[in-house]
Amino acid sequence: MSDSSRKLNALSKLLCVLLLTVLIFIIDSLALAVFLFAFFLVIRIYLNRHYKNKQRNPESKTRKYFFIRNLALLAVLIILMQTLFGPGNTYIMKPLFPSSFPLLGGMGSLKWDGFFLSLVIICRLFALILLLPLFTETTSHNEIASSLCSLGINYRAAFIITTAFNLIPVFKEEAGVIIDAQKLRRSVSFEKRSFFSGIKAYTSLLLPLILGAMHKASASSVSMDSRAFGIYKTRTWIDKPKMKIFDFFCIIACIVFFAGLLIINYKLPAIF
Repeated sequence: MSDSSRKLNALSKLLCVLLLTVLIFIIDSLALAVFLFAFFLVIRIYLNRHYKNKQRNPESKTRKYFFIRNLALLAVLIILMQTLFGPGNTYIMKPLFPSSFPLLGGMGSLKWDGFFLSLVIICRLFALILLLPLFTETTSHNEIASSLCSLGINYRAAFIITTAFNLIPVFKEEAGVIIDAQKLRRSVSFEKRSFFSGIKAYTSLLLPLILGAMHKASASSVSMDSRAFGIYKTRTWIDKPKMKIFDFFCIIACIVFFAGLLIINYKLPAIF
């Protein structure tokens, strides 16, 4: 089978991603949530190795480190919030503050149910973060728009969605330029910083980024108005998504995967 015959078109990718996204939000079993996270992680690692010959940004390792660190901080925050304030009747520690503690004595508790629920939420979040780039990074924006229109979505709404996808790499590149400029001026340090200096650093990054986004939105609006965008109810496409045998096979496999995990999820005990 040739590479072209094994390549999924945008419509089949979109249908599979929609099914898997729904599955991520439906599953409430910790074991299945961990399985989904590990499943998408293996696919991501495979794709990274498959496309390892492509050019990469020399700063990608540094940015990846900050991204993973921020995700780890978010995971810790979710665990703390759910363990402290989440539902449950089985306690890790109760009370959190001894009765001799002033003002807060006898208050607070850490719950096992909230802890396991936080793990489910973290696995859901990480699985979603791994899933969506599998679609957006392997599909052009024109293919995404044409596949959305094939599902009956108005092409103006499809344009808005694909424009949002298109602006993500633009903002990432612009943020890198702003960070490099501030490093050259030695005005703000993004390397080693405390909590409050980190707030100052990201504030100095967000302000020019937001102003640049507003400028790009205004220029895009003028360009669309000058070209009479939206004057026609429908539009034509050069390349319409065409379903092949491999696309139907992948969609059926995704449906079976969806139904199987859903059945297992309702057969397993709560949380576990």
